[in-house]
Amino acid sequence: MKSGQLPLVLGLAVLLAWTASSALYTVTETQQALVVRLGKPVTVIAQPGLKTKVPFIDSVILYDTRLLPLQPAAEQIILGDQKRLEVATYTHFRIVDPLRFYQSVRLLEQAKAQLAQIVGSSLRRELGRAELRSLLSEERTRIMANVLKEVSEKARPLGIDVVEVRMRRADLPYETSQAIYERMKSERQREARELRAQGVEWVQQIQAKADRERTVILSEAQRQSLITRGQADAEAGQALAEAFNQDPQFYKLYRSLQTYRQALAESHPTLVLSPAAEFLRDFNAGPAWKPKP
Repeated sequence: MKSGQLPLVLGLAVLLAWTASSALYTVTETQQALVVRLGKPVTVIAQPGLKTKVPFIDSVILYDTRLLPLQPAAEQIILGDQKRLEVATYTHFRIVDPLRFYQSVRLLEQAKAQLAQIVGSSLRRELGRAELRSLLSEERTRIMANVLKEVSEKARPLGIDVVEVRMRRADLPYETSQAIYERMKSERQREARELRAQGVEWVQQIQAKADRERTVILSEAQRQSLITRGQADAEAGQALAEAFNQDPQFYKLYRSLQTYRQALAESHPTLVLSPAAEFLRDFNAGPAWKPKP
């Protein structure tokens, strides 16, 4: 081979390699291919492997056969009882008809956008006939089953099979949640004030009852003490009377001595008396009492 022919051979080899590479493509187990010839779909390849196409004329679009997720942004929905709810959903779908998918939406992003609109409209229609308490019961399963059925029917012309549609989150709007929180807070504060007032009333009632019982107990104790003291005084008087009747002269002398003790004590002031005073009679004449034999 002449040296001048070497670049030509290399160029032909590169051209052949490029032509061969443009005529071959690979379909994996998780893909299906749509062959498009000059903008017109020709065939659908569902079997995996190494495939061929017309170079420079055919183009191949690969679609994933696995489940694809869709999580649109949360949106506010008015329920049947006129309550607002922020609902976020997630949807799983797969492309089952590449030809119809290509003819209707072509790109996956456009398919997700259109499917999100279908899910949103179906969800608003179903929740618009439901009440908030329905979403907190077993009826929620039936509502989402109706949404899935409607979305599946509307997505089938797009070459899409919708497997599930579920609520990812269902919350009250922030303003509504704050209003409910403030209302609950006010209600709890009102209940706390009522309980405190009731507690104060109970304290006053208990104190009043205790004061009444204390007064009754003290009155009864004072009455009983007066009775006991009167009885004791009566017994003491009776004992003194009996002692006086046994020896009147000794009793008179005993009372005089007690009078002297109290009158002549050191803590009392000085007394100035006449020697003939009756008070000093026993000092002058001595006691008139004589012990009995």
